[in-house]
Amino acid sequence: MTSAAAIAAAAVVVTGGLTAPAASAAPSAATVLSEVYGGGGNSGATLTNDFVELANHGDAPFALDGFSVQYLPASANASWQATKLTGAVAAGGQYLVAEAKGAGGTVALPTPDATGTIALSATAGTVALVSGGDALTCKTAADCTTDPRVKDLVGFGDAVVREGNPAATPSNTTSIARAESLTDTDDNSADFTAGAPTPTNSRGETTGTGPGEPQPVSARIHEIQGTTRISPFKDKKVGDVTGVVTAVRSFGSSRGFWFTDPEPDSDPRTSEGLFVFTGSTTPSVAVGDAVTAQGTVKEYYPDAPATSNYQSLTELTGAQWTVESHGNRLPPSTVLTPDQVPDALAPNAGGTIEPLPLEPSKYALDFWESHESEIVSVSDARVVAPSNSYDELYVTTKPQQNPTPRGGTVYLGYDKINTGVLKVQSIIPFDQQPFPKVNTGDVLTGTTSGPVEYSSFGGYTLFASRLGAAKDNHLQKETTRRQRPGELAVATYNVENLAPSDSDTKYAQLAHGVVDNLAAPDVVTLEEIQDNDGATDDGVVAADLTLRKFTDAIVAAGGPQYQWREIDPVNDKDGGEPGGNIRVGFLFNPARVSFVDRPGGSSTSSVGVVTEQGKAHLSQSPGRVDPENEAWTDSRKPLAGEFVFGGRTVFVIANHFNSKGGDQPTHGRYQPPERSSEVQRQKQATVLQDFAAKLIAADPSANVVAAGDLNDYQFSPALAKLTSGGKLKDLISTLPPAERYSYVFEGQSQVLDHILTSAAPRGVDYDVVHLNAEFADQASDHDPQVVRLRPSTGNRLPDLAYDLLDYLDQLLGRTAPRG
Repeated sequence: MTSAAAIAAAAVVVTGGLTAPAASAAPSAATVLSEVYGGGGNSGATLTNDFVELANHGDAPFALDGFSVQYLPASANASWQATKLTGAVAAGGQYLVAEAKGAGGTVALPTPDATGTIALSATAGTVALVSGGDALTCKTAADCTTDPRVKDLVGFGDAVVREGNPAATPSNTTSIARAESLTDTDDNSADFTAGAPTPTNSRGETTGTGPGEPQPVSARIHEIQGTTRISPFKDKKVGDVTGVVTAVRSFGSSRGFWFTDPEPDSDPRTSEGLFVFTGSTTPSVAVGDAVTAQGTVKEYYPDAPATSNYQSLTELTGAQWTVESHGNRLPPSTVLTPDQVPDALAPNAGGTIEPLPLEPSKYALDFWESHESEIVSVSDARVVAPSNSYDELYVTTKPQQNPTPRGGTVYLGYDKINTGVLKVQSIIPFDQQPFPKVNTGDVLTGTTSGPVEYSSFGGYTLFASRLGAAKDNHLQKETTRRQRPGELAVATYNVENLAPSDSDTKYAQLAHGVVDNLAAPDVVTLEEIQDNDGATDDGVVAADLTLRKFTDAIVAAGGPQYQWREIDPVNDKDGGEPGGNIRVGFLFNPARVSFVDRPGGSSTSSVGVVTEQGKAHLSQSPGRVDPENEAWTDSRKPLAGEFVFGGRTVFVIANHFNSKGGDQPTHGRYQPPERSSEVQRQKQATVLQDFAAKLIAADPSANVVAAGDLNDYQFSPALAKLTSGGKLKDLISTLPPAERYSYVFEGQSQVLDHILTSAAPRGVDYDVVHLNAEFADQASDHDPQVVRLRPSTGNRLPDLAYDLLDYLDQLLGRTAPRG
C-alpha cells in the first residue's frame, strides 16, 4: 500500500476540480478483510446474519487480541460501531465475525469466531480492521488514513470512506469479497467483487446458501469415523446419529460434547466416539444423556487443510440434537495397559498416512486414531513432562519404555519414539478442580480418564473429565561438584530469551542456578541473550544492560563478579524472537581464568587461526566464526574466545544452531516426517568442524571446547558431521543412554545442548545438571551442563606435574585456587 504519510500530505491539496483522496490504510503484517456481507436476514436472503470475514496471507498466526472490526454507515452524521476480537487468525486461515441477525433467512452461519450486533447495510458502508477497541472518530477518507489504528479498510456502494474507488454495490443475496490471492492494490473496486456469500470460520467450515441443499444421510458413529483417518462422510450432512454423552467441554473457544454409540461394531479400526463442536456456546446436554444428532461432518485441521502437516479431528459441526433420555449408563472406557499401545509409531508411508487403512494393533498413531473421541483411562500414571502455563502435562502409559533415572522417558533415536507418552489436559472447570502443578516423576494416582483427540501441539491428548490426584515424588534439582584448583570448569546455559524486562525472580533463579547448582563455573557460554530492550524491534542491538543485570544477580546470589564478552549482531539478522537480537556470549571468572582480548572482532568479520612458536592463537578474540557464510542465515553466529588457565591456552566456542522450525511433527500426517531444518544445521556443523580442525592442525595439543544449544540430537546428521574424523568428542554420548537429555519436548526427554572437546584435555569430567526441564517452576526450558578438565600444555612433563598437583588437591580436598 501507499504510505499513509504520502496520502496525508496529498490530502491538503484540495483545489478546483480536485477532491480529497481516498483512504489507504496502513495494513497489518498479514491479515486483511476478505469478505463483507450486510444482507443477512433481509428479504430474499438465505443467510440469517450479516458477517465480516478476515484472512491471513502470512506464514505465521496473527493475534487479534486488542483488535476490532468496525463499521461506518454511508449516511451523513453516522458513527463508527465496533466489535472486539479475540484469538488469532491461523497462517493461511480465515476468521469469521458474525454480526446482526435479521428476521428472514433460513441458513445460519458456520460457528463464528467472534460475534457482534452491528447491523450492516446490504448496499453501502465502510468496514475497517482496527488495532484497538475504541470506536474510530474519522469521517473522511483522509482523516481515516491518518489514524494509525486502521490496518485495513473497504468501502462499498456509495461509501465516502474507502480505498481508491469503492467496491461494487452488494445486495441482500451477494457479498463483496477479495480474490483467493488476497490482492491488495489500494483500490477497493479492483480488489473486491460481488458474488454469493461464502462465510468461512477458522476451522474452514462454510455454509451452503443455494437452493436444494441435500438432506442428511442416516449414519452411525462408526460409519462416520470409518477405517481411515478421513471420514467417508467428510463435508456431508448426516442425521439420526445416536449415542450417549460421555463428556462436555463447557469453557474456552472449542466447546462441545463427546458422545459414544453404546452398540459398537466388530471392527477394531472404527471409533465409536464423535465430538460435536459448538464453538463458544456451551451445549445444553449432560453426561449420560442419550442424544440423536444431525450436522455436517468436518475434518478439523489447526491450519489450512491443504498444506497442514498435522492430522485432523473428525467432528460434527452446525449440529442440532434431541435429548431422548437422561442418566444412561456410559459405555465402558478403553483401559490403557502397558502393553496395549504398540511400540511402532506409524507405517512408513513415504507421504501422508491419511488414506491408509488403520492398523491399531501395529502402530501407535493408528491405535489412538481408532479410539478418537472415545473415553480412555489410565491408572497411576507417571508424569514424564511437567505441567506448563497452558495447563498441560504428559504421562506415560508404558512405564518401562526407556525410563530415565528421574522419572522421564528418554528419546534415543528417530525410530525410537516413546509411543506410551500421552498429553493430558482437563475439561473439568478449574474452579471445581484446579489443574495440578507437577514435576517429572510425579504420579497422577487413581484413574485419569476422558475422551482422546489429536492435537497439533503434542499429538494425541486425553481431555480429562476425571483427573487423578497428584502425588509429589519430591524430585530435587541437581547440583554438581565444585571444580578443584587445577580443573577448568566450562558450562553452557540457554537462558531462554533473557532481557532486562524479565522479572527479578527469573534473574535470581538463573543466578542461583549458576552459583549453587553449577558451582560457579570458570567459563559459561550463554545462549539467547537478548538486546537491551528485548523484543522491541527498534534497531537496538547492544546487550550490556542484559548482561550487567545478570552478572549483578550472580553476585547477589553469592557468586563471583563475572566479566563478559560478546559481539552485537547485525539488527534482525540472527533469528529468534523478532527484535530480540539474541546472541551467544561468554561469562568468565577473572579470579580463575583470563580472557585474551585481541581487537578486530565484529558482527561481520571472521576470526582466523594464527600460529606463533608452534602454538595456535585466534586472530580476533572474541571473534565470530565465518559469520558471512550462508550456513548462518537468520541464525546465531558462533563466537570463539581465547582463554588462559594456569598458563595454558583454552579455546572456547559458543554456539546456537538454527531451530527445528519448519520440521514436520513426529505425530503428523506425513510419515516419516521431513526434517527440513537439518539441512542448515549440517552446514553449520561443517563450518564449526572446519574451524576446530584448523585450530587442531595448527597445534595438535590445542584445548578446544565447543559448547551450546545445537538444536539437535546426539544421533543426528549434524552431530555425526561434527564428530567425524575424531577431532571433537560429543560428551553427552559418554553418559549412560538413560541419562542423555537436557530438554523435554512433548513428553520426550531429549538432547539439544552439547559440549564437545578436543582430545588434548585430560581428566574430562562431564555433567548435565537437571534443574529446569523436568520442573513446572523453571527459569529456562533447557538444563545447563558443565565439563571439568585439565588443559594440556602440549608437553608431557608439565602435564604430568599438573596432574600430580590435581591429584594432591583431590586427596587434600582443596577447592580454592592455588596461590
